[in-house]
Amino acid sequence: MEHADRELTPLDELYLQRACELAARGIGSTAPNPPVGAVVVRDGRIVGEGYHHRAGDSHAETNALVQAGAAARGATIYVSLEPCRHAGRTPPCTHALARAGIVRVVAGTVDPTEHGGGAAELRRQGIETTIAGDPGARRLIEVFAQATRVTRPYVALKMAMSLDGAVASRAGTRERLGSAEEERYVRELRTQYDAVMVGAGTIRVDDPLLTVRPPHDRERPFVRVVACESGPISPRSRVFAAAAGYAPTVVLVPAGLRDRFAELDGAAELLAVGEPSATALDLRQAMKDLRAYGLVSVLCEGGPKLGASLLAAKAVDRVFWAIAPRFLNGEDAVRVLSGADLREVRFRFDRIERAGADVILSGPTQENDDV
Repeated sequence: MEHADRELTPLDELYLQRACELAARGIGSTAPNPPVGAVVVRDGRIVGEGYHHRAGDSHAETNALVQAGAAARGATIYVSLEPCRHAGRTPPCTHALARAGIVRVVAGTVDPTEHGGGAAELRRQGIETTIAGDPGARRLIEVFAQATRVTRPYVALKMAMSLDGAVASRAGTRERLGSAEEERYVRELRTQYDAVMVGAGTIRVDDPLLTVRPPHDRERPFVRVVACESGPISPRSRVFAAAAGYAPTVVLVPAGLRDRFAELDGAAELLAVGEPSATALDLRQAMKDLRAYGLVSVLCEGGPKLGASLLAAKAVDRVFWAIAPRFLNGEDAVRVLSGADLREVRFRFDRIERAGADVILSGPTQENDDV
């Protein structure tokens, strides 16, 4: 748990909140970098604002300093994340702040990477620097912080169920469980991740597009992922339809069964997972392959089997659990999770939201409890 280096004033907190609001504009476009926002304040007036638009472009601090111009000298900068001190595709932000004449830096949260942030360097250069330990700033980099520690994407699992723990009244039926507001919530949630993933069963039953509607302006193309194991799905499924802003759909298949999916060649990008003889889909390896493919974050909207398998494989970082105010009584009702032993899986719910008549609980799994 982070604690502020020094107590912030109400105005400090207000400007830092504005920096976080700016940072949120980059969510979904900055990977593998984190979303960051910055505000330059001099004599009680905002003279510059900026945020990181996409990887490879100028950082938030630089964009805010450019807007501030000469007014940055003697000013305070509020930035959602501790300024970087290393040179990558862009120069270190610590150098830019010193050259601009910034005299005080207030950062929302620490840089979680192994090379660390630039707070110590800024202090050595005589710049007063405070790390606020702000929970909102930390949430902004939740995906980034976890992705720097593991070799797979950050995985969020979204599940929906009735009050009696079912997802459908019977197997193989297509029915809306949640409200229209909950459906819009999920589509908006997709914009925060590099990819959305479902299992083959969801494609066969629901034939979803898995798109964001209305379309969102985004720097990085969205990716749709389908996890297959025993048998192919139709190449005419809507998930393979070309859409503006979307890369080709990725299909995960066991390497030993790739020939079964030959019909999908040309319609999708097939990723053969595991050893050449593998006949079962190793989800832990599949997630590593998705990271190697370039995906830093994945939102899984899987069915009961895929959701349970990901949890059992300890490959989930956060859950979004939607509960609809209805019952699906009956012996044929499909339980929300199935096919895996989940007794060791633990959560810490830290958010409760409303989406129409539905309630959505969200929180990290125990394996990712420090974000």
